[in-house]
Amino acid sequence: MNSEQAVVITPIDELQRAQVVRATQRWVERAADLLAHPMAVPPVLFDLSGSTAGMFRAQGAACCIRYNPWIFARHFDENLQHTVPHEVAHYAVHQRYLNRRLKPHGPQWRRIMQLFGLPPQVTFDFALDGVPIRRQRLHSYRCGCREHAVTTVRHNRMREGRARYLCRYCNTALLPAG
Repeated sequence: MNSEQAVVITPIDELQRAQVVRATQRWVERAADLLAHPMAVPPVLFDLSGSTAGMFRAQGAACCIRYNPWIFARHFDENLQHTVPHEVAHYAVHQRYLNRRLKPHGPQWRRIMQLFGLPPQVTFDFALDGVPIRRQRLHSYRCGCREHAVTTVRHNRMREGRARYLCRYCNTALLPAG
């Protein structure tokens, strides 16, 4: 294949998804044993897209672990070894410290990763060639000293009055440019 041909990744198949679910179940059981805290296995979804390999999501009492089937297809073994326990550690913190606001990668999460015998790394550095990645539109904003490119999420939060962002250099509010 020459360098101009695009690499096309297909998402993991049902057999690989079953392997990921089993690995998630094993890590949840291990977390429950290590913390001496009973935990049910949360729903495992393969609906994540973009450049994120995994995500633990909690909304009230409902929670789930989401995985990106394209990134898992690109780096299956690495994700089984790192992403699955990473997300289970988030779930274990949520179960153990229910109703407490904790930093996502704070000391409680780092402790569980260490109990798992894994480095408490927050990001991965895998090639994402061939993985479909949604690109966010950027919006122009200005402060007292420069122009800023703001994501659609932040743009909508400011537009709806739910958030206010300050420039880290001049400490003035970001306002729409133009």
